[in-house]
Amino acid sequence: MKRFLFAPVAMFLALSLSWAGLARAQSAEDVVWVQIEAQPSLAEATDRARAYETLLDDVNGFSLGGGWYGIAVGPYSRADAELVLRSYVRDGLVPRDSFIQQSSRFRQQFWPVGANVLETGQTDAPAGVTPEGEAETSTGTTTPEVTTTPLDPTAPADAQAEGETPVAETETETEAEIETVAAPEPPKPDETPAEARRSEQSLSSEERKDLQVALQWAGFYDAAIDGAFGRGTRASMGAWQAANGYDQTGVLTTRQRAALIAQYNAVLDGLGLQMVRDDKAGIEIMMPTAEVEFARYEPPFAHYDASGNVGARVLLISQPGNRDTLYGLYDIMQTLEIVPLEGPRERARDSFELIGENGSIISQTQVSLEDGQIKGFTLIWPAGDEDRRRRVLAEMSKSLTRLPGVLDATAGNNDAQAIDLVAGLQIRQPKIARSGFFIDDNGSVVTTSEVVASCSRVTLDADTDATVVATDDARGLALLKPASRLAPLAVAEFSNRAPRLQSEVSVAGYSYEGVLSAATLTFGALSDLKGLNGDENLKRLAVKTQPGDAGGPVFDENGHVVGMLLPRAEGDRKLPEDVSFALDGSVILKAAQEAGLGSSMAQGTTGPIAPRDLTLRAQGMTVLVSCWE
Repeated sequence: MKRFLFAPVAMFLALSLSWAGLARAQSAEDVVWVQIEAQPSLAEATDRARAYETLLDDVNGFSLGGGWYGIAVGPYSRADAELVLRSYVRDGLVPRDSFIQQSSRFRQQFWPVGANVLETGQTDAPAGVTPEGEAETSTGTTTPEVTTTPLDPTAPADAQAEGETPVAETETETEAEIETVAAPEPPKPDETPAEARRSEQSLSSEERKDLQVALQWAGFYDAAIDGAFGRGTRASMGAWQAANGYDQTGVLTTRQRAALIAQYNAVLDGLGLQMVRDDKAGIEIMMPTAEVEFARYEPPFAHYDASGNVGARVLLISQPGNRDTLYGLYDIMQTLEIVPLEGPRERARDSFELIGENGSIISQTQVSLEDGQIKGFTLIWPAGDEDRRRRVLAEMSKSLTRLPGVLDATAGNNDAQAIDLVAGLQIRQPKIARSGFFIDDNGSVVTTSEVVASCSRVTLDADTDATVVATDDARGLALLKPASRLAPLAVAEFSNRAPRLQSEVSVAGYSYEGVLSAATLTFGALSDLKGLNGDENLKRLAVKTQPGDAGGPVFDENGHVVGMLLPRAEGDRKLPEDVSFALDGSVILKAAQEAGLGSSMAQGTTGPIAPRDLTLRAQGMTVLVSCWE
């Protein structure tokens, strides 16, 4: 009897488990996402996810594989996801090419940090999401849009004045009018897989590559862009079809190919991307003509300034030259404000590429030398709009055509000249510039701590990067080490005895913060061996100095260094203009030794140094220290 009872129970349990597994599979398929972006680096994706989180609910970020990272909102039921997608696109909160994505496409979650929501169930759509054609009221309910009917000009005037809508005279006429309305034609059926394969054969190699690029952009393809539709491409096509509500065949129909490319190109809507021919520059190139327009020629640049809402700019680069000219242009471009310091730079034999980015802009320059002509472009785009920037850049790079001729060196307006301008472009200026001086043969420098505070980069003489070895804010000094070893023309020799009161002293420094190419000397006298409050580590000077002199060496009459000039103190108490203070040389020597840097003290005593020799020593020893943001 037990045998007969066990069989139905076992069958019941098996059927229950089967139905449970089927239910789980169905629910997993029903949980979907709205993918809104894909970025090629984790840093960019994290920044974009953080930005979206200030606008949208349920923002998550996942690895897509192949070095790409996706940003999505969800998880929702498919009905809710479609509602969210339509609502967000309609309201301009997400790109128009956003689409429905399945959880299986996502890998490890990177945003929010530490979260893992792939294994959780769906969540409800945000409360503010409304169906198309409805508007949210102040009470949180939705109100249908009201369409007004135009007044019939043949209706009686009193009826129109009351706002009444004329009605048909009889029911028969109304029915007759309704019957005459033509029914819309049903959409033509899409191609079968066999027809799709045949239509696919007519695609050119470039068109096939474009489809792979679009699939990669959407986050479905991570292999080579080769135009060969192998297993990887077919799988990505099938995944895209499934995510967009098509039958998953792995072969895109003509209509589906058009939809994919439309998604890919939607990011360019409104930019007015068109070919622009500049015969003077000898360049034809695709440009966002709704955002930039020609402004002026200032060789070697043709300036296309911002004319739209994005704030983009384009420079066409055109000049005759050789490899030396190309390399010189490479160096000059990096001094301009439009090329921020952060970003990769690459110089090849006959070309170079510069990428500079900060919190405001990203600029990318591509230049090459062919047949004695240097041509290229710079695209300057606001930060935080990477989707459009990368697409515009790709179109510009792909479309650039070299026409005969280069920009005439005399073209444009040369009247507006300034020392801080190059071809009408502002040279990058440091946040602050002060003086410093060499303390050993390796090029180590002592300067004021004021100049190294809150810097992303510190340079010596504007072109050598330096690292901060040690700082003492209480004493006001900083020690720097150059990124590459230097060979100073002169090194500080610290005085081995206290200078005489009222003896002559001189201060070397970049008084005008680098406007002049060499340090200048300012003469004065030693007023006291201590500070105003009796600090024995300070010396009081009677000398008029400029802010740029701070950090420079203070010499005695023998040419030995007795200290470093400190910045003038800012506060309620204003000292006379000729009162300055220097940090004693013994403090500098001790700090250098503790930091493992070499320094030297003068051997014996010597007589007064000649003015010319002092000038040469000061200029060979003193450096311009610049702080860059």
